[in-house]
Amino acid sequence: MATYEIDIDGEIFSVEIEDGEDGILNASVGGVTYQVTLPEGAEVAAPRRRNAGGKSRGKSGTVSTSIPGKIVTLEVSPGDAVTEGQVILILEAMKMQNEVTAPVTGIVSAVNCAEGDNVEANMALVVIEPEATEETVSE
Repeated sequence: MATYEIDIDGEIFSVEIEDGEDGILNASVGGVTYQVTLPEGAEVAAPRRRNAGGKSRGKSGTVSTSIPGKIVTLEVSPGDAVTEGQVILILEAMKMQNEVTAPVTGIVSAVNCAEGDNVEANMALVVIEPEATEETVSE
């Protein structure tokens, strides 16, 4: 699995790419996994390595989706403690139910949706305040 940091309109997204079956890639963005097929002859480039002295960007605690959909279940409320990778909601999009997971460990500070809501692409659905780490404290 390779992880890429991509910038879309000034917002940084962490994308995890994993080889699937029959040339289909699994791309996970913000806790939602998409199946991706590349055009014939195209390859996924190896992620660029950061300079040893460079700082890595912290992960965002804002959970959004790149496509519109409907909230099927909502597993968290403001004040809840969550761990990275924990399922926080299920989004139905394009007739598929997608588990959306917490991108960071922390405390849920805001929930901007409810079960049954139709949500737009790139809408901040849940905001998680990341737990303090040595790196974030020392900056």
